[in-house]
Amino acid sequence: MTFQPPTPFAPHTRRSPLTTPWEPIYADVREDRWVLAVEVREPHTNSRGNPHGGLIAALADNAMGLSCGVRLKREGIAYGGFITVSLGVDYLSAAKLGQWLEFDTDFIKPGKSLCFAEATVRADGKPVARARATFKVV
Repeated sequence: MTFQPPTPFAPHTRRSPLTTPWEPIYADVREDRWVLAVEVREPHTNSRGNPHGGLIAALADNAMGLSCGVRLKREGIAYGGFITVSLGVDYLSAAKLGQWLEFDTDFIKPGKSLCFAEATVRADGKPVARARATFKVV
């Protein structure tokens, strides 16, 4: 039996060498943001069997950057990509193997040179981390 992500999640098409070991990663592309998600599996974990903080930081960064792109596009601001200037993560609780881990950007303040974003990471709907980032607009 293969895992089926909840609707409307589909395979994330923006892959990178960093995230290849973490596949499959799923995305829900909305009008105002991207929500990324994974089913927590062993390649995502640290030595204690919980999702590694680096995985949480990297996927939150990815979701927030993609979401900034959606907002800039909607507001007619031209951009060629983003560079992460700062990233902070507060870890609130630990997720477990088999849980559905979502990275949902819930605040975006776009600008022509900088974009600010915040995200909540949830395991089966329960907050496990909060992230915030500043991106330089290229």
